[in-house]
Amino acid sequence: MEVIGIICEYNPFHNGHIYHINQIKKRYPDSLIILVLNGYFLERGEISFLTKEDKVKIALNNDIDLVVELPVIFGSQAADIFAKGALTILNHLQVNRIIFGSECNDVKVLEEIALKELDSNFDEKVKDYLKNGVNYPTALARAINVDFDFNKPNDLLGISYIKTIKKENFKIDYAVIKRTSDYHDLESMEDIISASNVRKHFMSGDDITKFVPTLVQDKMLKPDYPNLFKLLKYKILTDDDLKQYLTVDEGIENRLIKEIKKVNNLEDLRQIIKTKRYTYNKINRMLIHILLGIKKEDMANFKLDYIRVLGFNKPGQIYLKKIKKEMNISLKVNIHSLQYQYELKAASVYDLINQTHTYDYELQNKPFNKDI
Repeated sequence: MEVIGIICEYNPFHNGHIYHINQIKKRYPDSLIILVLNGYFLERGEISFLTKEDKVKIALNNDIDLVVELPVIFGSQAADIFAKGALTILNHLQVNRIIFGSECNDVKVLEEIALKELDSNFDEKVKDYLKNGVNYPTALARAINVDFDFNKPNDLLGISYIKTIKKENFKIDYAVIKRTSDYHDLESMEDIISASNVRKHFMSGDDITKFVPTLVQDKMLKPDYPNLFKLLKYKILTDDDLKQYLTVDEGIENRLIKEIKKVNNLEDLRQIIKTKRYTYNKINRMLIHILLGIKKEDMANFKLDYIRVLGFNKPGQIYLKKIKKEMNISLKVNIHSLQYQYELKAASVYDLINQTHTYDYELQNKPFNKDI
């Protein structure tokens, strides 16, 4: 039996995700699919339009067999750390293969770039190009010296997945499924469109029944961005040591304190802070780290303490029982761990922004069994 791993945020779950799952089932009819799911605050610093609980139930209703949690300390970071956290979990769960969406649909090309990025001089080359004033995608392209579009998010994540597998010597194979929509396309009205496009239509009050399952449409929420800005402004203006937080570097905390007094919303703050070195995604992640209080020293000393099971169907439950004794990491949540405390923080802040009740869900800590 093939044990397939996928890594998703489902912000929101849409027809493209159904296509992804169906293609896996078509290629590997007898496979078991394990999902590492990102929760409330996401890899690009976004807020989830679905609660973690709802995403779990939606995934299990769409042929996922086992859902486990990606801790927010990994899930709110850039591609390489995001990938390492997710793949470490999948390696513990003994997956044979990961399958991810790709714009270029050429795993050999992605592998070639991943190997070049693992070169010991790569990071220094990128830093040198950044110092010369180019943006990050351009710095990547010049450092690798290949003809490749470094503005494609799925391909970039795929490269990070392959790098992690190679670097950590994980016994995990990898394959791609061609992405059928462009992440940056906000205009298409096809049946399968990007999550960004779905969110845009939803925020505009448009009918999205063509793009997502009914259950998703019923559960989606609109993040309260004005409320988020108020919370951020309070935190930034009252915290006496912003530079202790993850990704707050190069003195940007001083600009934050100065500029946030001049603006009245999150978008204006991002515009005034943005530079070639501080992209929108990097700014968004930094603001979430400040809001959640994720400290640099915590990340430096962080160790995956457990794997939290969020839900399963019958095959997923049987598989867990089969491998549990062979695993060298606990499946029991350690409520005293840093890992768990950050999940509670994330839920608390998410509730303050959206008037939801995710903190209660985190406290209950009960996996959803689809077959009960």
